[in-house]
Amino acid sequence: MKKTKRYVLKTAVASKETKVDYASELNSQQLEAVTAEGGPILVIAGAGSGKTRTATYRVAWLIESGVHPEGILLVTFTNKAAREMLHRVEILVGSEGGRIWGGTFHHIGNLLLRRHAHLLGYGNNYLIIDREDSKDLLDVCLSDLNIDTRKKGFPKAVIILDILSLSLSTRRKIDEVVEEKYPFFASLTPTIEKVAGHYPARKRKLNFMDYDDLLCN
Repeated sequence: MKKTKRYVLKTAVASKETKVDYASELNSQQLEAVTAEGGPILVIAGAGSGKTRTATYRVAWLIESGVHPEGILLVTFTNKAAREMLHRVEILVGSEGGRIWGGTFHHIGNLLLRRHAHLLGYGNNYLIIDREDSKDLLDVCLSDLNIDTRKKGFPKAVIILDILSLSLSTRRKIDEVVEEKYPFFASLTPTIEKVAGHYPARKRKLNFMDYDDLLCN
């Protein structure tokens, strides 16, 4: 039986005097996370425990410890949270905070793809399509493939989009997703797989990306 290793976060000592008085502005647990050394760390905490505060002070600590701002990526789920966190970092460390990479997952994905989309067969000036546009394009794909969507029991375009999205984001095959989440469409799996092959090709031809593409491409 393997022994369980116990890891303890150690508080680092900054190599130079810092602008921020971390010890007085953070509680002991936040300070431990903010000043931890040794590479990646995982902080698990409940709502209202100060996770956002800890993350922003962590970024400030890294910058004041000599990490180049351009080498820091600060990612969150909403535009509001991203703006708030970036603003807090700038308040703490000044203009250097404006040089970090920050934003939502989709925003960061878009920034990277604008530089490298050509490697995936897209133009770097691709158009981002929303859910409604995706539905309309999927309807076009169904028409391209001469699929009779009026047939009883055939899933609506939004359902097919959900299946394709789940398959892409979880890196699972269409038949696995259908079997687990949509077993009542099992007999239509081959048809859905055809759509799954045609839809991305259509997007690439039109130079379109949907929200899933921003994360998974």
